[in-house]
Amino acid sequence: MIFLNKKSLQIIIIVLNASQITLENINYENQNSSFSWLINPKLNDFFFWHFHPEFELVFIEAKEGTRHVGEHISKYYESDLVFIGSNIPHLNFDYGIKTEYKKTVLHIKPDFLLREGAITPELRTINKLFEKSKFGISFGKETKILITQKFKEAHKLPYFEQFISILEILKILGEAEDFELLHREIPKSQFNKKEETRLKVLYSFIELNFNRKIEIDEVAELSNLSPAAFCRYFKKMTKLSFIEFLNNYRINNAKRLLMNAKNVSEACFDSGFESLSYFNRTFKKVTGENPSNFRKNFSKL
Repeated sequence: MIFLNKKSLQIIIIVLNASQITLENINYENQNSSFSWLINPKLNDFFFWHFHPEFELVFIEAKEGTRHVGEHISKYYESDLVFIGSNIPHLNFDYGIKTEYKKTVLHIKPDFLLREGAITPELRTINKLFEKSKFGISFGKETKILITQKFKEAHKLPYFEQFISILEILKILGEAEDFELLHREIPKSQFNKKEETRLKVLYSFIELNFNRKIEIDEVAELSNLSPAAFCRYFKKMTKLSFIEFLNNYRINNAKRLLMNAKNVSEACFDSGFESLSYFNRTFKKVTGENPSNFRKNFSKL
């Protein structure tokens, strides 16, 4: 179970800024448990486009935010409750939020009730819910009312009682009528081993070289593709152009430097930008504020 606040961002930034789309490794407090919780992680300043084999149930309360799951993008208001199937790429639901918010995230191991759900009549409703999760599911107001308090409190229970509580929550979700499938077809953006390996090579290269000028020819050669083919491939895999990806990576690094008392010029040039004016424009485009204000606001926390 992980509890994070603004100051804790300094601990996790290095992990987050290394990947725009990445296979996230879920940590389990108890390796014998099927569940992992994130309680109020504050990642609203970080574009974390990721996927993982685990199922994910997320509930967030905020004035408004963006839901980006697979190819589905929409706004939510006041709250959002979404169940995401294995390996569907998604953006952190708090990205870009500037107001107060609370978020609870449950990760469920991909083999949870895999055999039992198929052969046990009492679990068929839950088994069908897992099947529907392949499309991504959002739930309406009535279902939120039914599970909100139970879901927000479940992580405090002993492991067996937690298991029973989660089964009850999943049963309610499986029986809900106020739901929407986020895709008409199962998203095809899951990644095979070859694609994962190729992306990891690219991420490692960027991690080592982001603070210097990087030519498209260099990264294309790493992927054994022509520059034009590489640009098409990268956009398909990450939903971003290579320059957008690189700029987001550099901005996340600049945030880390600003949080550690570096001035704007140091954050700019140490993060690989060659122009202070371009850095300021890009920083504001990515974060919604200029680097001076970001540094000032963080120092007040």
